[in-house]
Amino acid sequence: MTTESSNDPKSIYDFTFKDAKGNYVHLHTYKGKVLLIVNVASKCGMTNSNYVELNQLYDKYKHKGLEILAFPSNQFGEEEPGTNDQILDFVCTRFKAEFPIFDKIEVNGENSAPLYKFLKLGKWGIFGDDIQWNFAKFLVDKDGQVVDRYYPTTSPLSIERDICKLLGVE
Repeated sequence: MTTESSNDPKSIYDFTFKDAKGNYVHLHTYKGKVLLIVNVASKCGMTNSNYVELNQLYDKYKHKGLEILAFPSNQFGEEEPGTNDQILDFVCTRFKAEFPIFDKIEVNGENSAPLYKFLKLGKWGIFGDDIQWNFAKFLVDKDGQVVDRYYPTTSPLSIERDICKLLGVE
Protein backbone atom coordinates (compact mmCIF):
# COMPACT_ATOMS: atom_id res chain seq x y z
CA MET A 1 0.00 0.00 0.00
CA THR A 2 1.44 3.34 -0.99
CA THR A 3 -0.54 5.56 1.32
CA GLU A 4 -1.22 5.98 4.97
CA SER A 5 -3.82 8.14 6.63
CA SER A 6 -5.55 8.77 9.89
CA ASN A 7 -8.94 7.16 10.38
CA ASP A 8 -10.76 10.49 10.23
CA PRO A 9 -8.76 12.88 8.03
CA LYS A 10 -9.56 16.58 8.39
CA SER A 11 -7.40 17.80 5.49
CA ILE A 12 -5.01 16.49 2.87
CA TYR A 13 -2.25 17.11 5.42
CA ASP A 14 -3.33 13.93 7.22
CA PHE A 15 -1.96 11.74 4.42
CA THR A 16 1.42 10.24 3.64
CA PHE A 17 2.39 8.88 0.22
CA LYS A 18 5.36 7.34 -1.45
CA ASP A 19 6.80 9.41 -4.23
CA ALA A 20 7.80 7.75 -7.49
CA LYS A 21 11.28 7.09 -6.07
CA GLY A 22 9.85 5.20 -3.08
CA ASN A 23 10.39 7.91 -0.46
CA TYR A 24 7.59 8.66 1.99
CA VAL A 25 6.24 12.18 1.69
CA HIS A 26 4.04 13.62 4.42
CA LEU A 27 1.59 15.94 2.73
CA HIS A 28 1.74 18.29 5.72
CA THR A 29 5.06 19.43 4.23
CA TYR A 30 2.87 21.35 1.74
CA LYS A 31 1.00 23.21 4.49
CA GLY A 32 0.47 26.84 3.53
CA LYS A 33 0.68 26.13 -0.21
CA VAL A 34 -2.03 26.01 -2.85
CA LEU A 35 -2.13 22.54 -4.39
CA LEU A 36 -3.33 21.25 -7.72
CA ILE A 37 -3.69 17.47 -7.41
CA VAL A 38 -3.93 15.60 -10.71
CA ASN A 39 -4.19 11.93 -11.66
CA VAL A 40 -1.88 11.57 -14.65
CA ALA A 41 -1.10 9.12 -17.44
CA SER A 42 1.65 8.92 -20.07
CA LYS A 43 -0.32 7.41 -22.94
CA CYS A 44 -3.53 9.43 -22.82
CA GLY A 45 -4.69 11.67 -25.65
CA MET A 46 -4.64 14.55 -23.13
CA THR A 47 -1.11 13.88 -21.90
CA ASN A 48 0.78 16.42 -24.03
CA SER A 49 -1.54 19.38 -23.51
CA ASN A 50 -1.93 18.74 -19.78
CA TYR A 51 1.78 18.31 -19.02
CA VAL A 52 2.71 21.35 -21.11
CA GLU A 53 0.15 23.53 -19.33
CA LEU A 54 0.86 22.08 -15.87
CA ASN A 55 4.52 22.97 -16.42
CA GLN A 56 3.57 26.50 -17.46
CA LEU A 57 1.52 26.97 -14.31
CA TYR A 58 4.22 25.48 -12.11
CA ASP A 59 6.97 27.62 -13.61
CA LYS A 60 4.88 30.76 -13.21
CA TYR A 61 3.57 30.18 -9.67
CA LYS A 62 5.88 27.77 -7.83
CA HIS A 63 7.70 30.68 -6.16
CA LYS A 64 4.36 32.18 -5.16
CA GLY A 65 3.16 29.10 -3.29
CA LEU A 66 1.75 26.67 -5.88
CA GLU A 67 2.57 22.98 -5.82
CA ILE A 68 1.32 20.48 -8.37
CA LEU A 69 1.10 16.91 -7.12
CA ALA A 70 0.90 14.30 -9.88
CA PHE A 71 -0.45 10.84 -9.11
CA PRO A 72 -0.05 8.31 -11.95
CA SER A 73 -2.94 5.89 -12.37
CA ASN A 74 -3.41 3.03 -14.80
CA GLN A 75 -7.17 2.72 -14.22
CA PHE A 76 -8.33 4.37 -17.45
CA GLY A 77 -7.63 2.47 -20.65
CA GLU A 78 -4.36 1.17 -19.17
CA GLU A 79 -2.77 4.45 -20.24
CA GLU A 80 -0.13 4.45 -17.49
CA PRO A 81 1.34 0.94 -17.76
CA GLY A 82 4.95 1.79 -16.93
CA THR A 83 6.97 1.38 -13.77
CA ASN A 84 7.64 4.40 -11.58
CA ASP A 85 11.11 4.71 -13.13
CA GLN A 86 9.63 4.67 -16.64
CA ILE A 87 7.01 7.26 -15.64
CA LEU A 88 9.64 9.55 -14.12
CA ASP A 89 11.86 9.19 -17.17
CA PHE A 90 8.97 10.04 -19.49
CA VAL A 91 7.72 13.03 -17.49
CA CYS A 92 11.11 14.48 -16.62
CA THR A 93 12.77 13.87 -19.99
CA ARG A 94 9.95 14.62 -22.40
CA PHE A 95 8.23 17.39 -20.44
CA LYS A 96 11.01 18.54 -18.10
CA ALA A 97 8.48 18.45 -15.26
CA GLU A 98 9.81 19.67 -11.92
CA PHE A 99 6.72 19.14 -9.81
CA PRO A 100 6.44 16.05 -7.58
CA ILE A 101 5.45 12.73 -9.17
CA PHE A 102 4.09 10.16 -6.75
CA ASP A 103 3.76 6.38 -6.70
CA LYS A 104 1.16 4.90 -9.04
CA ILE A 105 -2.23 4.61 -7.34
CA GLU A 106 -5.85 3.72 -7.95
CA VAL A 107 -8.28 6.63 -7.82
CA ASN A 108 -11.58 4.69 -8.00
CA GLY A 109 -12.98 1.51 -6.52
CA GLU A 110 -12.27 -0.53 -3.42
CA ASN A 111 -8.51 -0.01 -3.74
CA SER A 112 -8.80 3.74 -4.23
CA ALA A 113 -6.03 5.62 -2.43
CA PRO A 114 -7.30 7.14 0.85
CA LEU A 115 -6.36 10.62 -0.39
CA TYR A 116 -8.62 10.21 -3.41
CA LYS A 117 -11.44 8.93 -1.21
CA PHE A 118 -11.03 12.15 0.78
CA LEU A 119 -10.82 14.37 -2.31
CA LYS A 120 -14.04 12.89 -3.68
CA LEU A 121 -16.04 13.57 -0.48
CA GLY A 122 -17.10 17.05 -1.65
CA LYS A 123 -20.54 17.84 -2.98
CA TRP A 124 -19.60 17.70 -6.65
CA GLY A 125 -23.08 17.55 -8.23
CA ILE A 126 -22.87 16.05 -11.71
CA PHE A 127 -19.39 14.70 -11.04
CA GLY A 128 -20.60 11.98 -8.70
CA ASP A 129 -17.93 10.25 -6.67
CA ASP A 130 -15.81 8.61 -9.31
CA ILE A 131 -12.94 10.15 -11.22
CA GLN A 132 -14.02 10.12 -14.86
CA TRP A 133 -10.63 9.75 -16.59
CA ASN A 134 -6.98 10.76 -16.51
CA PHE A 135 -6.17 14.37 -15.63
CA ALA A 136 -9.05 15.08 -13.26
CA LYS A 137 -7.92 18.02 -11.14
CA PHE A 138 -8.54 19.07 -7.54
CA LEU A 139 -7.65 22.53 -6.27
CA VAL A 140 -6.72 22.62 -2.58
CA ASP A 141 -6.36 25.77 -0.48
CA LYS A 142 -3.54 26.67 1.91
CA ASP A 143 -5.42 24.96 4.75
CA GLY A 144 -5.50 21.60 2.96
CA GLN A 145 -9.18 21.78 2.01
CA VAL A 146 -10.51 20.94 -1.45
CA VAL A 147 -12.14 24.02 -2.94
CA ASP A 148 -12.81 22.89 -6.50
CA ARG A 149 -12.79 19.93 -8.83
CA TYR A 150 -12.30 20.05 -12.59
CA TYR A 151 -13.13 17.64 -15.38
CA PRO A 152 -10.26 15.79 -17.08
CA THR A 153 -10.93 17.87 -20.21
CA THR A 154 -10.46 21.14 -18.30
CA SER A 155 -7.32 22.87 -19.51
CA PRO A 156 -4.90 23.55 -16.65
CA LEU A 157 -4.44 27.13 -17.89
CA SER A 158 -8.18 27.72 -17.58
CA ILE A 159 -7.78 27.14 -13.81
CA GLU A 160 -5.17 29.90 -13.51
CA ARG A 161 -7.64 32.52 -12.24
CA ASP A 162 -8.83 30.18 -9.46
CA ILE A 163 -5.22 29.41 -8.50
CA CYS A 164 -4.33 33.12 -8.41
CA LYS A 165 -7.31 33.85 -6.17
CA LEU A 166 -6.11 31.26 -3.63
CA LEU A 167 -2.50 32.47 -3.90
CA GLY A 168 -3.62 36.08 -3.44
CA VAL A 169 -1.89 37.22 -6.63
CA GLU A 170 -3.16 38.90 -9.78
